[in-house]
Amino acid sequence: MRVYHFLNENHAIGNLFFRRLKVSRFAQLNDPFELLGADLLDTKHRAAFNAFKKQLNESKGMICFSSSWSNPLLWGHYANKHSGVVLGFDVPENYLTPVKYTSLRTKIEFNPKNGQITDGPKVVDELIRTKFVDWKYENEYRMFINLDSTTEEGGMIFVDFSTNLMLREVILGLNCPLPIDRIRQLLEVNAIPAKVFKAGMALRTFKMVEDRQFRVKTTV
Repeated sequence: MRVYHFLNENHAIGNLFFRRLKVSRFAQLNDPFELLGADLLDTKHRAAFNAFKKQLNESKGMICFSSSWSNPLLWGHYANKHSGVVLGFDVPENYLTPVKYTSLRTKIEFNPKNGQITDGPKVVDELIRTKFVDWKYENEYRMFINLDSTTEEGGMIFVDFSTNLMLREVILGLNCPLPIDRIRQLLEVNAIPAKVFKAGMALRTFKMVEDRQFRVKTTV
């Protein structure tokens, strides 16, 4: 499945040079309701879920993708106001978890005798894919990563490009200052067979499209 990762131009250069992506930690995400999308009116339940979030943060991370790169909101929010870059990857569908968007927080059942969550694995699976409905514009897919299979540098976690995370497209934003020819050279040197192009504004709709004037010129 082709999915897209939005980031600023400086991080994009590092990712392309080192052939890797940064893994996000649950505690660092921009939505405070991450993993807490349950009805937590009871204070005992709140404490239990905060402990659960801390435990999961120490063992797993994730990489966030969108199913599309054309939404101008995503460029504005996650790609440095259209000055950044989008990387398009082919990822096996079984490695991706689609986010479920809802206006209601999940009702969780607890065992009245021991206070434990009923059907814990199902609850975990529900919470790691649930977000408030107003985030729906992201069309998000998540790739969950076991932290013991990653590389740590300077307090940050990275996972390498691979056959399960195969770079196929590099899309420079409308205002991206990076020279497109230099990015193409960088991919060629690193033996990455990905298409490089620049985003432009559609003329009839509110979406980003390929700017054809930056296409590779071919000779006959």
